[in-house]
Amino acid sequence: MRRSRRTTAGVLLAACALVTAGTQAAAAGTAPGRAAAPAVHTAAAAPADRQAVSDYWTPERMRAAAPLDLPAAAPGAPAAPVARGEVRTVAATAPAAGSPAAFPQQGGPWTGGGAVVKTSGRVFFTMQGRNASCSGDAVTSSNGSTVITAGHCVKYQGNWHTNWTFVPGYHDGQTPYGTWAATKTLSTPQWVASEDMNYDVGIAVVAPLGGKRLGDTVGGQGVQFNGPYNKPMYSFGFPAAAPYDGTKLIHCSGNSTKDFLLTKDHGLSCNMTGGSSGGPWFASFDEATGTGLQASVNSFGYTFLPNTMFGPYFGDEVKALYEQAQTS
Repeated sequence: MRRSRRTTAGVLLAACALVTAGTQAAAAGTAPGRAAAPAVHTAAAAPADRQAVSDYWTPERMRAAAPLDLPAAAPGAPAAPVARGEVRTVAATAPAAGSPAAFPQQGGPWTGGGAVVKTSGRVFFTMQGRNASCSGDAVTSSNGSTVITAGHCVKYQGNWHTNWTFVPGYHDGQTPYGTWAATKTLSTPQWVASEDMNYDVGIAVVAPLGGKRLGDTVGGQGVQFNGPYNKPMYSFGFPAAAPYDGTKLIHCSGNSTKDFLLTKDHGLSCNMTGGSSGGPWFASFDEATGTGLQASVNSFGYTFLPNTMFGPYFGDEVKALYEQAQTS
């Protein structure tokens, strides 16, 4: 998860400096008033390339992959918030069943089983010469091969990540459902143009494995677009920075809020650390079945607001990204 190290004044300055829709469109090469298309990057398209990715991600490299932790922006700079660096240990308090609003959950291991254990997974990639990790989730799709993650987990600082692979059901170093190499990675035009945190969403289309599609193997969660704010949500991910180690699926739950700075984002009480970026947020989550409607991803936080995580709103722009992935 990405966390801003700026002062409150710096964050306010950055929030006020967010570019307008017209400026974003121009930066993306699209005229104001006309929506830019999601950006598509070709990853391991050929079978030989995918085999190379599979061979690259040995158990040792997976264990050694660092949780995505990016350099801090200069104080007061109008740049996107960056990776969470501060770690605060908070004792986990289990929520009462079916009542996340009454008992917010701070970073507890998920022991409920269900579909989320198979659809959630770790994401591994090489970013600017170093191996790193995020989280992701398999969702229902017409191509049966779609993984949703954070935008900064597919592209950052002008560079698309390489050796991109998804490991559903990862636990304790085990890959029970295999490793799935991306043939294409995509992100919103707003993220690609200016790293606007309101649109920090990425998608990977993964190749079949053993003759089966991802959805045929692990299933997929539903997706919700243009949903309400201030509702109960569950967040999942594989935080790998202390006090976590990336070996287990961690979750938080509680009533979501609306970000008071970036305005479009969801907030949730949560202390997950780096490596959880891209993990799914679910609305209408059923603890008994482990299913829900994905409505956001773990994205960023503010250092002046500890133990709170934020995720981008799944509006029309993310819907367009999802639809583009089906034809890629």
